[in-house]
Amino acid sequence: MEFLTKVWAKEATAPEAIEAITGAAQEKQNAKTEKASASKETSTEETTTAQKDWGYDLYPERRGETFKPKWTRVLFGLEGQENIDRFKCEENVYWCVKNGPLVKLMMGALKSSGCPIDLRRHISCEVCDPTVTGGYDPKLNQIVVCQNMARNKSMVHGVLTHEMIHMFDYCNNDMDFRNVDHLACTEIRAANLAHCSFLSAMFQGDASPFNVKEAHQNCVKSKALASVLAVRNISKADAVAAVERVFPKCYADLEPIGRRIRRNSTDQQKAYMEAPMYGYDVY
Repeated sequence: MEFLTKVWAKEATAPEAIEAITGAAQEKQNAKTEKASASKETSTEETTTAQKDWGYDLYPERRGETFKPKWTRVLFGLEGQENIDRFKCEENVYWCVKNGPLVKLMMGALKSSGCPIDLRRHISCEVCDPTVTGGYDPKLNQIVVCQNMARNKSMVHGVLTHEMIHMFDYCNNDMDFRNVDHLACTEIRAANLAHCSFLSAMFQGDASPFNVKEAHQNCVKSKALASVLAVRNISKADAVAAVERVFPKCYADLEPIGRRIRRNSTDQQKAYMEAPMYGYDVY
């Protein structure tokens, strides 16, 4: 082996050999560069596709991008005040944490479950796609409040309650958001406990005087289906199948709120007062 090394070194001293070796090395380097470039492009495409498939494209600031307002929308006052919107959003979040019955209940339940919320760490006001008002990022265990869509205390309270239910499921129920059945289940629970009422069902077209008994269930199914389709790139048939598969069990699970909230009732306050009966801290 040593002999072959010496022979190679002696032959390499010839100018032709040096040129040949240099050319070969250059070709090898070029091949490596092209391969790395192709690999990078493939990786970028895969990342973009994955973000779209998992709904992360709805939250551009989650990908480290800086929101840039369009001048046409700035002229109409629709964009260009992002810092002011963020301040107002954070103000509304703080108000809900101090005064919102369901938000205080959920924060107490999360604390009792070993997953206390730090406002600076776990809740973020960001600019989002106009199709969503909030979201839960399981990778960072963080709630996103869409400052450009959830603009008042009532909407922020609804977003926080909804997303805290997802956080509660992630903390307590070994929720795997890659599993469409798990995703459908937590969306059913969030719609069931935080949103649907007969009035909202009427607006959605899920209720009428002829199906009052099933109105709430239909509303929950509709909202859960819409949420699954918004954050996963799957067919509607697959999403419907997932919702139907898990609906009986997940619709019956009322933890930690303990009751379905009726519009214009005292149910929120009752749920908050009853929380210690189920072993949850209250704020």
